[in-house]
Amino acid sequence: MYKGITVGAITTIGNKHVNRGTPCEDASYAVTKNGVSVVCIADGAGGKQYTDARFGSDCAVHVITDTLCEHFDALYSENREAAVRGYLMAKLRVAFAGIMEERTIDVIDRLSCTLLFVAVKDRRMMLGHIGDGLIVRISPSGVSPISMPQNDKDGKTYFVTAAHADNYMRLLKTTVDDVHAVALMTDGVQDSVYNEDAGLVKPVVAKMAETFAAGREEGEKSVLETVQKFIVGSSNVSDDASFGVMLFEGTKAPDPDTLESEAAKFASSSETFKDLSLAIKPELIKAHEIITKCAGEEPAEQAKPEPEKIPAAAAETVTPEPAAKEPSKISKVSVVLITIGIILCIIGTIELVLTLKG
Repeated sequence: MYKGITVGAITTIGNKHVNRGTPCEDASYAVTKNGVSVVCIADGAGGKQYTDARFGSDCAVHVITDTLCEHFDALYSENREAAVRGYLMAKLRVAFAGIMEERTIDVIDRLSCTLLFVAVKDRRMMLGHIGDGLIVRISPSGVSPISMPQNDKDGKTYFVTAAHADNYMRLLKTTVDDVHAVALMTDGVQDSVYNEDAGLVKPVVAKMAETFAAGREEGEKSVLETVQKFIVGSSNVSDDASFGVMLFEGTKAPDPDTLESEAAKFASSSETFKDLSLAIKPELIKAHEIITKCAGEEPAEQAKPEPEKIPAAAAETVTPEPAAKEPSKISKVSVVLITIGIILCIIGTIELVLTLKG
């Protein structure tokens, strides 16, 4: 069991923004409050349409951190993961509405940002992630990604302002057993320390996290210098960068000399989840008909699309509407029995009243 927790996070502006004279759009926040330790980072969306992304990312890290510190037990114990994801995104939407009103912003998308967090209370740990960026687990045996970047083949990602952001949010509940540290980073750092093709996190991440063993102040100072010199400073078009750490004091760190620095590329496949969804749809419709038949219900008449005519854009599996049940018919015998029962009740009531009066 760990002896204590050290948290910390840094954010620094990238040369791309420095050269353009635009502000940093990343944000980070780390705190321990109410027995809960939280590290949270966010990356404001780039692009002309995201004019106020820096306000979105700053708001997101504070709202989510405060929410986790105040309501960790309720969120962790709730078994409906979708409900927890929906609640966290609802908290952000409420806060963003306030910013829109205050700054006279016309579209919520202008506040778009990604979000990554880790929260721990006693041995319980909860992690969340939407968008690009990386969450890493550091244990005595090595360094491995917990949550990888969410990018499509064109490099596009997801933001907390999306209409169905809670559907894209990853949420993991686990414990801190055999964890030495957790590191979080926006893509400004991720691109330099993570080989996505091989799923390999470079050993430098473990070394950066280990600087927090000397305390938060020393850790943040060391990591900031490393990021500014070797990551941001290595390119004139470097992006904003954020790096957060949660270190479990008294636990064993990995041996840097044993960490992998190279790995083979993952085997590739042309199959996509969309292919899986389209393939199972006709099978699902047939299964529904069988289930309905076995239940003794009349299947509802509905036009069944041919598998080859399903639009290519349909990326999600669609569950057919259940057949509408016909109202049950009451037999004539049942009506007669019910009527006799009512009459007997009336007679019994009259006799009881007469008895009481007597």
